[in-house]
Amino acid sequence: MAQAHEARARLCAAHGWDESAVELVPVVASGDRIQDRPLAEIGGKALWTRELDQWLVEGRIDGAVHSMKDVETLRPEAIAIAAILPRADKADRLLGAESIAAIPAGARIGTSAPRRAAQLLHLRPDLTVVGIRGNVATRMAKLEAGEADATFLAAAGLDRLGEDAVGVRLDPEAWMPAPAQAAIGIECRSDDARARDLLRAIDHAESHAEIAAERRLLEGLGGSCSSPIAALSRTSEGRIALSAAIFSPDGTVRIGDESEFAAGDDEAPLVLARRLLDRAPPAVTEHFGQPL
Repeated sequence: MAQAHEARARLCAAHGWDESAVELVPVVASGDRIQDRPLAEIGGKALWTRELDQWLVEGRIDGAVHSMKDVETLRPEAIAIAAILPRADKADRLLGAESIAAIPAGARIGTSAPRRAAQLLHLRPDLTVVGIRGNVATRMAKLEAGEADATFLAAAGLDRLGEDAVGVRLDPEAWMPAPAQAAIGIECRSDDARARDLLRAIDHAESHAEIAAERRLLEGLGGSCSSPIAALSRTSEGRIALSAAIFSPDGTVRIGDESEFAAGDDEAPLVLARRLLDRAPPAVTEHFGQPL
């Protein structure tokens, strides 16, 4: 809902509308209702989009607001990513310790994200990963209740909720974020020219290009919600520097590489994906689907 409020505020500012011109329609996704199991066990990232997709196609809503890291790579042809808002802080924050190195030996670290679990175990194989899911408030409460000794949350989500002082920011160059992390996307029906035109006014071209590149990387890897993938884009003067890493789930294997290319280049992220997969052993590739 915080993301929806931001989308509405930007739309109203762009078009000179009163706030009442944009109605917010709450939709509870399956991913919010089912929080006791990892996404990979219960349907993957589609759990965050299924209900909103249906409402869009049925015409009950004109646009759907998503955290782009939770949107599956391949989308229905009937739905278009019409706008990406200016990307927020891409970093993760660590709650419960001052740094990865400062986490006590043998501590239990709560996360259901394969990327965070694998990256953590690669750096600290002495730690134990325990699965926890839920929104920001839920995960902070689980940490307070002792279900884990430390956990991770996206800096962008905390900032949007006014929790900018919570946790310790991890340098994204050293602790790489998820592909498309910190980006709010707005989808609409592909054939809804009016909605696409209205949303175009709040599309941030640089952020959109980064998200397109990172999602293209996912497509090239055949990545899913169970594939440990990290990616970081930096944009300068119309060019994107994209770093990426893929892992074995237990963190024992890490394959990293990077590429620089012009924004809008759809082929370069695929080439990067192929390089990563070509160097990866079966312990990594068996957790990826059919690459492009």
